[in-house]
Amino acid sequence: MEHVISVLVENRSGVLARVAGLFSGRGYNIDSLSVAPTHDPALSRMTIVCRGDDRIIEQINKQLNKLIDTVKVQDLTVEEHVERELALIKVACNAQTRSEIIQMVNIFRGRIIDVDLKTLTVEVVERILRKEQPDG
Repeated sequence: MEHVISVLVENRSGVLARVAGLFSGRGYNIDSLSVAPTHDPALSRMTIVCRGDDRIIEQINKQLNKLIDTVKVQDLTVEEHVERELALIKVACNAQTRSEIIQMVNIFRGRIIDVDLKTLTVEVVERILRKEQPDG
């Protein structure tokens, strides 16, 4: 099962490498990883998407909590949360096809975020509300 794990860490160099090393050293794969500073410049939030059964995810959470730079580990999969998937697509176009592409973008609720003479860059975002997973 896919899990989204939020890790609040101290904003220092090398923390990302230690977290990635924790996963690779135990043979766990990271499907997605995002890191950004929080409102407090001393802290960063890592959002990690990985797969595994309950035993593996529990082991990952315990190992993350053991890291010195870790402040808090939270498995968001067990709570109601919103996920977004983003695609940026660059489409070749000319004067004849531009209006048709714009219509298609509107049909799929996309946004044109950049226009060039020969291309359009389109943003498509999917929003998913995840409810708490039932036990068993």
